[in-house]
Amino acid sequence: MQQQEIHDFLLRYFEANHCEFVKSEPSYMTVQLTEEMDKELMNRPFYWHYLEKTGGIPQPMQLTLVTDAPKTPEDVKGENIHFGSPRLHQIFTSTKKLAGYIRLYENKQGSPGRQTPLLPWLCLNVKISYQCDSKRDIYQSIGLQMINGRMVPDFHDQILSLSLTPKIPDYAFTLSPLIKPKSGVMRIENLLKTQINEEDHTWAEEARQRWKKDKDLLDHFYKEIDDTDSYEIEKQALKLQYEPKINISVINGGLFYLTDQAI
Repeated sequence: MQQQEIHDFLLRYFEANHCEFVKSEPSYMTVQLTEEMDKELMNRPFYWHYLEKTGGIPQPMQLTLVTDAPKTPEDVKGENIHFGSPRLHQIFTSTKKLAGYIRLYENKQGSPGRQTPLLPWLCLNVKISYQCDSKRDIYQSIGLQMINGRMVPDFHDQILSLSLTPKIPDYAFTLSPLIKPKSGVMRIENLLKTQINEEDHTWAEEARQRWKKDKDLLDHFYKEIDDTDSYEIEKQALKLQYEPKINISVINGGLFYLTDQAI
């Protein structure tokens, strides 16, 4: 992750969480945190507990983050941010927690005499991990239209060009879903399982062959040794190392209300 990518990510993070920028320069930024983001990032539980007890006026902190130190004026004091820095790791963790679910509307306004209908879509962004003695991750974004059940791959990429807003536009209305979110999640899960079952799983068979080869060596080594406990421990370690597994995990998701022409 390059420094410019980190800088752009931080801008999007604080904008999405409604923080004002006191200074926003190409090499650094000073952010006025909201009360919620101060609690999220600044680790001041006693301060906030005291305010709640006394009814005091909250004073969220400002945070200065430097993404390009050589180009930042010497009088600017802030935290140097780079890939692997504790603050960036904290913000990555916060992003996962805060962005687990979102609800957005396509920004298409109607008129007093002609309101715009918006159709509900459920989106799941998932990671599929293929694991044995090596690991491979792939990412998928699946959209499910919650009225007719149509499913669309690469959904996230397809909505990037749309103008979306967290508030329903004027003279627009949402159609009620016929498919409930829980049922929609199950449909997407079944689709992914079907796709996985139809894939070539040569990698899993090859892993089992490597597993058998190492177990044969282990059996040969312990043939003359009476140490059952150590043998069982090492055999279990081989199983953990080589046993083929496929895990599906949800990164985040959301409900999107879009016009019929959007997707």
